Amino acid sequence: MGDVLAGFHAAWEFDSDSVLIRYERGIRTPKLFQALGERRIPLEAVAGVTLAPGRRGTVVLRIEPRPGADPLMEAAAGQLKDGSDPYRLVLPAERETLAEYYADELRALLTESGPAERHLVSAPDTPLHFKAYDGRASFDGESVSFRWSWTGASSAKWKAGDQSFPVGELCGVEWRSPEVFEGHLRLLHRDEPASSPQADQDPAAVVFGLGYGPVHESLPFAAAVLAAARTTAPVPAGAAAAVRRDPADIADRIRHLGELHRAGLVTDEEFSVKKAELLAEL
Repeated sequence: MGDVLAGFHAAWEFDSDSVLIRYERGIRTPKLFQALGERRIPLEAVAGVTLAPGRRGTVVLRIEPRPGADPLMEAAAGQLKDGSDPYRLVLPAERETLAEYYADELRALLTESGPAERHLVSAPDTPLHFKAYDGRASFDGESVSFRWSWTGASSAKWKAGDQSFPVGELCGVEWRSPEVFEGHLRLLHRDEPASSPQADQDPAAVVFGLGYGPVHESLPFAAAVLAAARTTAPVPAGAAAAVRRDPADIADRIRHLGELHRAGLVTDEEFSVKKAELLAEL
């Protein structure tokens, strides 16, 4: 079609095989939209199009993505509020007729339905990182790293040490919005046990909190990890190369380990074993 339909916070550009959504930047635009920038949605990823009345004299045009087609929506698992839904275009009510025209045009081009066998919408670009309550998460496209904070991480995570997970060892993610109680991001292993410990005790998870792991940072991160895990072959045992760390960082961690030991949170044996592991990383 080649036409553009502009609404509040976004504009949709219609092509013969996709819709390009460009999100506005501004103080009133949801932060998630600003973080996404723009997204191209192939029509094969679309199950349907709806048009419904909105609030305060508006109408809402919405693309309904096929289940499994978009890693962002798969990671969100229905937890996004309407105002942060990247598939909604809010328009003034007087543009309802125009919106209905584009909805009909889109519907006529749709040929696919049902769950998608693979991701059809591109994941957010890497590298990505965000600060959680108990650590800092980073993803370079090949591995996810968790580096625990001095104040927020539990003793279980300090005992386990900083973590690095090749995406080939992962099968997915579990994202619980930071806007709800017990928000967290957990990495799911291919050989994951039937049950997992609480997120604050799990070295494969980071915990959100007030001001930590906001949706616009943690959700694109989770989507990128999910997409990479689905397209990366498992890493053979022993194939991951050892990572050498900064000696100053190792010294800081040994010092903190000693504080846990003196406080009785780490046994003599645990202290000795963990200290030896840290020294081996030099």
